[in-house]
Amino acid sequence: MVTIEHIIIDFLLLFVEREELNAFLRDPQNTAVLLGGLIAISGALLGTFLLLRGMSLTSDAISHTVLLGIVVAFLLMVTVFNMDADLSSPLLILGAATAGVATVILTEFIYKSGLVKQDAALGLAFPFLFAIAIILVSRFADEVHLDEDSVMVGEIGVAWANTNSHCYENCETVIITADSPLAETGRQCINCASEGISPRSDDALFEDICSNCGEYNPAQAWNAGLTDAQPVLVFFPQALTVMGVMTLLTILFITVFYKELKLSTFDNALAKALGFRPGLLNYMLMGMVSLVAVGAFDAIGSILVIAFFIIPPATAYLLTDRLSIMLIISPILGSVGAFLGYDLARGDFLGIIQISDLLTTLNNVFNLELLTEWDSSISASMVLMLFVIFVVTWVLSPKYGLVSTLLRRNLQRRHFANQVVLGHIYNHQDSDEAHEELALPTLHEHLHWSKSQVSAVITRLRALNLVSVSNGLVNLTERGFRQVETFRHNNLMREV
Repeated sequence: MVTIEHIIIDFLLLFVEREELNAFLRDPQNTAVLLGGLIAISGALLGTFLLLRGMSLTSDAISHTVLLGIVVAFLLMVTVFNMDADLSSPLLILGAATAGVATVILTEFIYKSGLVKQDAALGLAFPFLFAIAIILVSRFADEVHLDEDSVMVGEIGVAWANTNSHCYENCETVIITADSPLAETGRQCINCASEGISPRSDDALFEDICSNCGEYNPAQAWNAGLTDAQPVLVFFPQALTVMGVMTLLTILFITVFYKELKLSTFDNALAKALGFRPGLLNYMLMGMVSLVAVGAFDAIGSILVIAFFIIPPATAYLLTDRLSIMLIISPILGSVGAFLGYDLARGDFLGIIQISDLLTTLNNVFNLELLTEWDSSISASMVLMLFVIFVVTWVLSPKYGLVSTLLRRNLQRRHFANQVVLGHIYNHQDSDEAHEELALPTLHEHLHWSKSQVSAVITRLRALNLVSVSNGLVNLTERGFRQVETFRHNNLMREV
């Protein structure tokens, strides 16, 4: 990861000064928004295929069970291979991906037994694996920062502080040994603690020690006053590196396997017939979901990351029926939610409402005692804004929105009522029963409708010049007659 960061920094320094880059990356808002955008992009791209496959909640299961892969990999590193307890090791990410695939395999194994349905199989598999992970964490990893809260909650607001420092000038490492002029030596009693005696005792044994011996990196050497030249450093947040790599892998995966993913998503049988391996592709997809989920742990936790897999694709699904357009819209919507969520965490809702002012108003109007100082989780606020965007889209979407659906259904009801009345007039006009069937005062009785409903339809048809009223009888106009004939030809005759 350090090498990747160095490459990124070298590239960025071609366009900005080091001071500007440090100032940008050391700003909590910039880092949080960038990190949220990366999570939104990778989660939305993968979540689009999960949504279309009806597997959205699989991301929920995987976001929990990858903890098992992390803790097992960690314990193997420490106890079996005697490696350092490095929580940023790629082996943890590999373990998480393996656990995600294991979740899918176990779910399919239970489902294929034929004893339970697929959703129940998923509900059996992931709590079992997650429970094992919690037991292992609490039993064997309780002294390291690998606890339930650290992977379930996360806090994107402090991601800027967890950085790697990259030195570009005055990068000498200082090594102090016992015989170095910089060494600070002293004497230490080696048997006082074990024998419970005072250093002033005649039996006390002493040895010479060096209190500042060791290796100092450039920053440590400068802070300790061991060098005269201040190192030129660039600080790069580790979370940005991890999620940047995950986002790049996600984009490459979607690009390379787009055709196979598309075909297996919409027609799994055809994909098999054409020689593809949809089962293997499904495991690869779940592996990518696992990688993104574990990459987002430090920032937003294993619970809220689910929202980045589900909400942006669900929102995009309300706006388009084309997969390619969904893959463009959903990451944009997720990134917008991440950007707006940071402002919401500070109490600013879309630049329109200050939450603290709103709470104060509620207290004054309803005599409440709500806390007026707004202080909320940034990652939770991002998810809340994602949901707000979804609700707005659900209401106002041109094709599938609530308003457009109500308008469309209302137009359909009106059209149906128009055709029923026009058909009734067409069937009885110029017949012996016309005076009875088409009399305006009694027309509602023959249609078994309310009088107001028939009156509204007749008014509408007269405004469209489809019917006319003469001597209390309703008749079709020439235009109305042609419309009924066209309707009969296009709908009724075709069925015959």
